[in-house]
Amino acid sequence: MSAAGELKRTPLYEEHRGAGARLVPFAGWEMPVQYVGVKDEHLAVRSGCGVFDVSHMGEIETVGPEAEAFLQRALSNDLTRLEVGGAQYSCLCAPDGGILDDLFTYRLDLERFLTVSNAANHAADLAHLRRLAGGWEVEVNDVAADYVMLAVQGPEARRIVAGLASGELPPRMRTAELEVAGVPALVCGTGYTGEPGVELLLPPAQAAAVWRALLEAGAEPAGLGARDTLRLEVCFHLHGNEIGPDRNPIEAGLGWCCKEETGFVGAEAIAAARAEGTAERLIALTLSERGVPRAGNPLLHEGERVGELTSGTFAPSLGLGAGIGYVRSDLAQPGTPLEVDIRGRLRAAEIKPMPLYEKSR
Repeated sequence: MSAAGELKRTPLYEEHRGAGARLVPFAGWEMPVQYVGVKDEHLAVRSGCGVFDVSHMGEIETVGPEAEAFLQRALSNDLTRLEVGGAQYSCLCAPDGGILDDLFTYRLDLERFLTVSNAANHAADLAHLRRLAGGWEVEVNDVAADYVMLAVQGPEARRIVAGLASGELPPRMRTAELEVAGVPALVCGTGYTGEPGVELLLPPAQAAAVWRALLEAGAEPAGLGARDTLRLEVCFHLHGNEIGPDRNPIEAGLGWCCKEETGFVGAEAIAAARAEGTAERLIALTLSERGVPRAGNPLLHEGERVGELTSGTFAPSLGLGAGIGYVRSDLAQPGTPLEVDIRGRLRAAEIKPMPLYEKSR
């Protein structure tokens, strides 16, 4: 990874420039926000295949005889259920239950795990895990520089990658070590768009060859703008928006990945929130009239402010304004009418079931 002033660049920077990307600062990186346009890239992923450079994400390796027991203490999910070659989503929590980050962990071997962190949180996550590792027979290593990460997503994604792969692609929430376009890759059945696909972890020096091979095979380059609209439509959380140290997994709707019986850090606080309930809950909504909601827009019910949006956009697959946010728990039911205050103008909206977008609908 190279630096541009204070901004880091991924090894695919020149590929992005050549593809006409508009590059913007994001979490300390100079990243492509769009190529031909957010809407076109969004719809390309929904109908065909898009490829995202997500090498700004961080990777942390945990290895050693007590690696499983240590991660069981550090992460909210049950690591003992994770087989070699498996993937698992979890939260990294503070003692008070606040969400420090949300993570994917891959079990590469009995005593070796790879955890993918959010870009803005990587250094803090690494330091936090190293503090927790004191007294455990484990090593916690920063391996972010060892990987380029590509997300290949869409209904045609698996077909395109399979045509370049040396073996069968893993199913969802599984991993496989294969070659893709002749390059060694950890192929993961995960993604952030609500579409089928895989994520590829690649050696940086050979990643450009895989990127070019994917484009030649029919994948369209997609930027962070489309990644955000895609994840919002399927109501996936973004750390710093829907979740953060001031939110616990119960109010965020992430209780399903918290197994308090394992005794992870924050388990007692989360168990109390589960038992007692929370003042607010995360909801999704769509506008009933024209408008584009944004993060920070107040939410009103019968003239009273009852919450705030954490994310908002025009949803290309839905053809209308949509958002995610927190409202008072007694109102957090699909069908509840709300108003969104968009720069002083009230727009009618309604709470909808999550996810907002499903192909079956």
